[in-house]
Amino acid sequence: MIHLNTVEPIKDINTINDVMDYLKAGNERDYVLFSFGIYSGLRISDILKLRVRDIRNKKHIYMREKKTGKERRFIICKELKNIFEGYIKTKKDYEYLFPSRKGLNRPITRQRAYMILKDAGEKFGLESIGTHTLRKTFGYFLYEQTKDILVVKEILGHSDAAITRRYIGLTQDDKDKLMKGLTFGRR
Repeated sequence: MIHLNTVEPIKDINTINDVMDYLKAGNERDYVLFSFGIYSGLRISDILKLRVRDIRNKKHIYMREKKTGKERRFIICKELKNIFEGYIKTKKDYEYLFPSRKGLNRPITRQRAYMILKDAGEKFGLESIGTHTLRKTFGYFLYEQTKDILVVKEILGHSDAAITRRYIGLTQDDKDKLMKGLTFGRR
C-alpha cells in the first residue's frame, strides 16, 4: 500500500504567498526552489539536478525523470520565467540552479531542501510539510483552477485518477462542499 498522506499540499493561497515572501526575504535560492516546485510539479530529485543551462532562454524544460525514467517536457509559465530571470542573471550555464555552499558546484541535498521547507512551514503553522508538498500543491491548484482531474493525473504521471484525487488531498470536506450544492430544483 502506498502512503500518500504523509505530507499535504498547501491549500491556502495566502499561506503560499506568505511562505514565498518569507523565503525570498531570507534566501533567494530557497524562494526560487519553492516557487519552482509549486509551478512545475516536478519531484525534488528532478529539480535538484537541474543546471542554469536547462532553463536559460528556454520555453520548456526537458528531462528524464529519475524515478520513472520517462522523458518529460513542461512549459515554463510566465510567472516562473520572471522568477528565474533575475535569479540566473549572474550565474554560469554549468552551475546548478540550487547550489550548495558546500563543495564546488554541487546542488543542495534532498535533506537540505526538506529542512528549508520544514523551517518555513513551521513559521506558518504547516505541520504536514516536506519536499513532496511542492508537487502536491502544484497538483491541487492545477485541479482547482481547471477541474480536470485527468489532465492533472497525466501531468503527475499517475496511473489512475483515484490516486491523483487522494494524492492532491481531495478530502471528505471537498466532497461535502461539492454535494452540498446539489439540487434538483425542488423545494
